[in-house]
Amino acid sequence: MIQKINHIGIAVNSLDEHIPFYRDVLGLPFKGIEIVAEQKVRVAMFGVGEVNIELLEPTSPDSPIAGFLDKRGEGMHHIAYQVDDIEAQIGAVTARGLQMIDPGPRAGAHGTQIAFLHPKSSGRVLTELTQV
Repeated sequence: MIQKINHIGIAVNSLDEHIPFYRDVLGLPFKGIEIVAEQKVRVAMFGVGEVNIELLEPTSPDSPIAGFLDKRGEGMHHIAYQVDDIEAQIGAVTARGLQMIDPGPRAGAHGTQIAFLHPKSSGRVLTELTQV
């Protein structure tokens, strides 16, 4: 079951360039930076109430985020919904005939388990399921 929006992912070329806007201009609480080696990204996280803003910087030219930036430029990348049981949610989604990018959960930032729905199945919005 979906519990809430966990975060909104924003693809950027440089965390160093964008962190000051979110931290200093908007005044959002900065939660830190993490490298997610499996996804080839550096992630900076900011809090906004119960939702987070996640900035994603590629660490390699073959990172999915690097590919996104090459095609679309900087901007909103995905929306992540927090679920209580990611495997059950993946099963429910696929039972309805929707396409998953990830057939099962994988490691995400901050010790989470994540899985992405294909944008073709979710109104052209990259949708992430996240279990904390």
